[in-house]
Amino acid sequence: MHVVALCSQKGGSGKTTLAGHLAVQAGLAGMGPVALVDTDPQGSLAAWWNARASDRPAFAATALAQLPTDIERLRLEGCKLVLIDTPPAINMAIQRVINVAELVVIPTRPSPHDLRAVAGTVDMAERAQCRLVFVLNAVNLRAKITSDAVVALSQHGTVAPVFIQQRTDFATSMIDGRTVCELDPGGRSAEEVARLWEYLAAQLQKQERQRIFHQPVALGFGRRVSL
Repeated sequence: MHVVALCSQKGGSGKTTLAGHLAVQAGLAGMGPVALVDTDPQGSLAAWWNARASDRPAFAATALAQLPTDIERLRLEGCKLVLIDTPPAINMAIQRVINVAELVVIPTRPSPHDLRAVAGTVDMAERAQCRLVFVLNAVNLRAKITSDAVVALSQHGTVAPVFIQQRTDFATSMIDGRTVCELDPGGRSAEEVARLWEYLAAQLQKQERQRIFHQPVALGFGRRVSL
């Protein structure tokens, strides 16, 4: 099972919208069962899920103290992917979420305030030795600050090659518990989400192969070695 945390110190970065969209797209791409976890006290992701007509992805209610236990329960129940939404903060609660994740996705708008805010999240991911990927969100492809943001963020980690452009259909689709993938499957926004999920899924699969390759195996005489 893969566990992905969406984290950003900056409010308004698009964590909740991206979490919902990636969860739905992952299910459409055959990754399921997929579960969402909302650790933000505002409960925006939970409210979106409650407005959905579909019960997929699943929603797992939990408390931070119970998060590791509930993650393991989801694993035992056959869940293949868990996406965790977090509040816009840098504190020990966020660190606890990152500690159970294998990948941290940091949505970042190409603005000076957003770029300055990434350092705290990067520090937490490094502390947990967790891989991170920046996702540029709400971008204008023709604006110079977009390319400047790529250069700046690449100094701290990997930048996803797929950008999510600024479009109103992302917000519109979330009103009634849907995503752009469901509202307009053939649209440009849906295509961007699909390509972004394809990229993130490849990163998760790559990490899984590396984990299996380095897993200790038992040889004779009780010794264990790493491949």
